[in-house]
Formats: sequence, structure tokens, C-alpha cells
Amino acid sequence: WPASVEVIDSHTEGEPTRVVIAGWPPPAGGTMAERRADRGARFDHLRRAVVQEPRGHEAVVGALLTPPVEPDSQAGVVFFNNVGYLGMCGHGLIGVVRTLVHLGRWMPDAADGAIRIDTPVGTVGAVVEADGSVCIRNVPSYCHAKDVAVEVPGIGRVVGDVAWGGNWFFLTELPEPPLDLAHVDELTAVTRRILAALRAQGITGADGAEIDHVELSGPPSRSDADGKNFVLCPGGAYDRSPCGTGTSAKMACLYARGALALEAEWRQESITGSRFTGWLTAEGSRVIPHIRGRAFITGRTTLYFDPDDPFRAGIPAS
Repeated sequence: WPASVEVIDSHTEGEPTRVVIAGWPPPAGGTMAERRADRGARFDHLRRAVVQEPRGHEAVVGALLTPPVEPDSQAGVVFFNNVGYLGMCGHGLIGVVRTLVHLGRWMPDAADGAIRIDTPVGTVGAVVEADGSVCIRNVPSYCHAKDVAVEVPGIGRVVGDVAWGGNWFFLTELPEPPLDLAHVDELTAVTRRILAALRAQGITGADGAEIDHVELSGPPSRSDADGKNFVLCPGGAYDRSPCGTGTSAKMACLYARGALALEAEWRQESITGSRFTGWLTAEGSRVIPHIRGRAFITGRTTLYFDPDDPFRAGIPAS
């Protein structure tokens, strides 16, 4: 155990990111996937301590910075939450870039103005735009399966798409409950039942990959948005932002259905009313999502781990 860990907190369109900047022993591995596995094997107590209560809460996504693994990248990152580790995290990456700028570790006007960051699922890019917003270039995304039916206890037959946006998603629409903050408890309960049914019925992503996000879509509340979503994250919390990997998955599904053209903007509203702007480009046969949003630094904290603290390793996630 280190005596303490230093972090920078931010939020991206409402969703918190906690970037570890000092105190965490570096994970071993020649790839980001190996480093993620090493973290889980040797340092999972620190994951729990940093993001779970009493130092964090269920919505916090952590990010551990590492040296890059690719020669033309500037950093590596492993994202984690209250129950485990993520492949990619769109809002988290925006928060990481804003944190690096805040610390002076990367200047937006350096070189060609872009930064490359290695993640366990591939290298992503980002630029800081003139108004301070961050635009990320995500990993290639795609719709894996259309019109997948799942029988959900208490709800009935639910039909949706399975898609990859850096994490695995089941995307669907329901007539109720409404997509608004007044119904967050109901939305959370419904999406948890859908997620449990997907697992029970063996519905997966490619190569048996576990689907760990559920995204409900509906009409926007804002006049400057094209759709609104509610996203259930792996730890049972809902995403306060429009979800970067979820927006990537959504655009990939729209594109697969001929409902979104390359380069056309998709303005995604979150359950909290915040917004991402996204679009797709092509790289050969692959579709590349781009997501623009804003992040704001909210604090710099030293987290202490007293050996006598009964919750040094956090309160287990429910």
C-alpha cells in the first residue's frame, strides 16, 4: 500500500473523472492490455480505494496514466470504475486531456496540435479546440448485431442492437419510463434487468465478449440535439454525460442502418441535459467516431490510506 495517492478530479459534461497523477506503483506489461491485467492482479485494492466510497462514489471513473506503448503516442491510460476496468472511456479521455493541459504536461499547440493516447483497446487521439472543448478520435466502432431480442422479466420482449464503441453496448428504445431525471430510479432498474437478462440468455458481443453497458435512446429535450440517451454503466450507475463510447456505438448503429452519413453531425443529449457532438469518418472499411465535449477541473486531492482505517480499500460496490 502507498501512504497516499494524488489525483486530479474533473467532470466531462457532468460525469466525473479522477486521474491518478502520483503515488500508484506503475503496472507491468508491454501492452496496455497487459498493464490493465497487471493492475487487476496486483493493485485492485487501490482501484477500490480510489473510486469507491468513502473517497469516491459509484459514478466516478478513474484513470491511471502510464508511459505510452506506441512510439508516436504521448501517454497511456487504463480506465477503471467501482467494479472493474474499462476498455475505453470517452468522457474519461476528455477529462484526461483536460487534466494534462491543466498540469502543463501537454500543450495543445505542440506539434500538430493532436495527442495520441494508448488504451487497452487501441490508440485514440484528441485535440483541444479554440473554445476549450476537446475532440477525441475513438477506436473503430461497429454494429455487431441488429434487432436482437431478449426476454426481460417484468418487461417482456425487448429488441435492440449490439454494438462496439470501445465498450460493448446493447442499444434499445422503450416506450417508458421517460428519459428524464425524475425517472432515474426507474430507468436504472429497467436497464439493470435488461443487462441481467442479456447475461442470463447468453447474448454477447463478438467472440463471446460480455455486454456491460445498456443504452436507452429517445427524442431529445434540447432543440440543439438529435437524440437523448440513458446509459447504464457496468457498476450499476448511470452516465451523467452522453457517454463517449455509447455515442460512438449509437452512431455506428445509425450508420449501419443508413440513418447517419459519414461526416454528418449527431448531437447526443444526456439524461442530465448535457451534450456531445459526434460524427463518423471512414478509414478503409472501418468507421471512426469523433466526439466533442467539454471537461472542467473540479479539484486536486491527496487520498490517504491509513492502515487502521477499516475502509482503506473502500466500501464494496453494491
